[in-house]
Amino acid sequence: MRQRGIGVICPFDMALDRELWRWMPPEVSLFFTRTVFVDEPVSVELALEVSDTADILAAARNLSGVSPEVMAYACTSGSFVNGVAGSDRISAAMECGGAPRGITTSGALVDALDYLAVHRLVVVTPYVADLASLLDVYLAESGRLVVAQSSLGLGENIWQVPYATAIELIRNADVPEAEAIFVSCTNLPTYDILAPLELELGKPIISANQVTAWAALRALGLAAVGPGQRLLA
Repeated sequence: MRQRGIGVICPFDMALDRELWRWMPPEVSLFFTRTVFVDEPVSVELALEVSDTADILAAARNLSGVSPEVMAYACTSGSFVNGVAGSDRISAAMECGGAPRGITTSGALVDALDYLAVHRLVVVTPYVADLASLLDVYLAESGRLVVAQSSLGLGENIWQVPYATAIELIRNADVPEAEAIFVSCTNLPTYDILAPLELELGKPIISANQVTAWAALRALGLAAVGPGQRLLA
């Protein structure tokens, strides 16, 4: 079996490498690298720091040593904090650093919404309010309408949020006019809750790590592994 490689640039505090692996078919290897440590809570300021294009360019050059076929910047806030143009700059930085193709989590989200033909959505995040509001701005810029939003207001340890907390947040945020629900943040665990909640709520529920994995694999002509998840059907 020929190995297919995906390079992943993620924030220094990313703790869910294993979750991204769960979407991978057996022939794919993930090659991770992290941005420079910043002593800040999860905030607008941190999102700006971890999306520094010079740092991303350097990370991409490091990853190019193992010749991945695509690179993904696995951070939602870092790829929406500067709008669509900021996400595009990150993709360009990865490609300048050697990626045959560079994708971002927020760019992958827009592609997933296009694929599912979703215009109106609910957004669920772990973020503080001012950071969460910038996701609404990014989605509006991409032509989407956020009909409801709910956030946990966390500044740290997002990867420790239990499934039960995320499930309650998603259930309580849903509104009838939403065509789908997006669960933001690549550091928020979601893999096991997406398919059951989709059955319960009757609409697609997509998450940051899911769309990142889906878009990266799609660039390779491969399918992600996620039984029952509607994006992957």
